[in-house]
Amino acid sequence: MESFIRWKPQVVLLFAVVCGVYIISICVRQTSNFTSSDSMNIHLVDPLCPIPMNLQKWEIPQHFPKPQTFSREECVCNPVRFFAILSMQRSGSGWFETLLNSHTNVSSNGEIFNVRERRSNASMVIRTLDRVYNLDVLTSSSKNECLAAVGFKWMLNQGVMVHHEVIVDYFTKHGVSTVFLLRRNPLRRLISLLANTYDKDVKLLNGTHKSHVHTPQEAQILAKYKPSVNISSLIPKLRSTMKNSATALDYFKNTRHVVFYYEDIVKNRTKLRDVQEFLGLPIRNLTSLQVRIHSGGALSEQIENWDEVEEKLKGTMYEKFLCTEE
Repeated sequence: MESFIRWKPQVVLLFAVVCGVYIISICVRQTSNFTSSDSMNIHLVDPLCPIPMNLQKWEIPQHFPKPQTFSREECVCNPVRFFAILSMQRSGSGWFETLLNSHTNVSSNGEIFNVRERRSNASMVIRTLDRVYNLDVLTSSSKNECLAAVGFKWMLNQGVMVHHEVIVDYFTKHGVSTVFLLRRNPLRRLISLLANTYDKDVKLLNGTHKSHVHTPQEAQILAKYKPSVNISSLIPKLRSTMKNSATALDYFKNTRHVVFYYEDIVKNRTKLRDVQEFLGLPIRNLTSLQVRIHSGGALSEQIENWDEVEEKLKGTMYEKFLCTEE
């Protein structure tokens, strides 16, 4: 008994050392899942939440938002991925976003930066982004349950190009995934812009302007209008659209990003699976109630002064846009 009492402190010390080594080994093994050759800085918003062992590099840091407007309760340790849809008006972004929002684990909150004040300067942009990704911007698309991803759509003319350096830095530091949604045919986008502008003034649907419709009857009414294209500004507008797309892609080339084209998604709905995989979502069948207004077909049937447009573009690098169909 005396021998046991005499050695008890040493036994306790040995036990403490063994436990310490074991705990450290566990921590090192977990940390190894978050380190890389470029010494990635790890930031866990809530260190009390369990750390998955099989995270990919792009999934770091993990985000556990703590909104001021509601409590996540049992979902507090469900990580939320951040994304932004970068696009242009009349490029299918509204339809695309309704598809994403049909996913039970996604909230895409519309054109957050169509409010000028939110993009008035770099500080306001950052403040707005913080609110969006902390789940404190409540829209009709907000879901307070256990989200897997939260984001919004951002038109290139809503401060993206002006504040691109600050935005890219924010996206990189906070692990925001960028989804570009563009159109392969800027001429079709131009026709859609002209038709939408016309309807804002005329309001063809019983005195109501609608940028998006939900019935074939409404789509047919709007599609009957054939805009006349300003020939003198046609090529400069096509050039500007293509340049803006290329510039934006160059600005965000070092962020985690992917490029989808509206025409490709229309023709091949398996692209929607690619979108979900990119965002790390469980795969679901995505649906939308929106109905296309100009449902493909030849452009010659959609432009009032088609002959002038055709003559202007033939022999130029833009001639290819005359023939493509959706």
